[in-house]
Amino acid sequence: MNFSLYNNRYDRVARYLHALIGLALAAQIVFGVLLDDLAPKGTPGRASVINLHKSLGLVLGLLIVLRLLWRLGHRPPTWPVSMSGAQRAAAQWGHRALYAAMLVLPASGAIGSNFSKHGVKFFGLALAPLGPDLPGVYKFFNTVHELTAWLLAALIAGHVLMALKHAFIDRDGLLARMSLRG
Repeated sequence: MNFSLYNNRYDRVARYLHALIGLALAAQIVFGVLLDDLAPKGTPGRASVINLHKSLGLVLGLLIVLRLLWRLGHRPPTWPVSMSGAQRAAAQWGHRALYAAMLVLPASGAIGSNFSKHGVKFFGLALAPLGPDLPGVYKFFNTVHELTAWLLAALIAGHVLMALKHAFIDRDGLLARMSLRG
């Protein structure tokens, strides 16, 4: 493994936000997929489970915006010289797709919920809706939300697989750029 990249790392804030958001996104996606199992439609506890998902999604959305703003203000480390131009371009587009999906997912959920009869309750506090109950608007944004969740899950899987490839096959030290150690 090339440990010379250990000094060519993301800063501490970026590394911790990456870990926190990565774990939280994975948990929130699983939570969303399991919503109907955790609280089937028509059961008394469904509203509180869905509102917890919405509340956590809003917090996660704010963390994602913070991470994006931090990233825009802090230059990332350089790519390993062993990566070809095509690999660098693929990595750059993969990261862009991750950020786009991470922004669309909570935004579509929040917008859709604001045009439903249930609205958004942030940890029990009812937020003012953006508009009236418009089932067609809700359905559109809910569909975007669900499709984006699946897309983001696939992008996360690809991101993790590429990180593992760099760690165990290429052994180019790329994974050390995001290590929480040090």
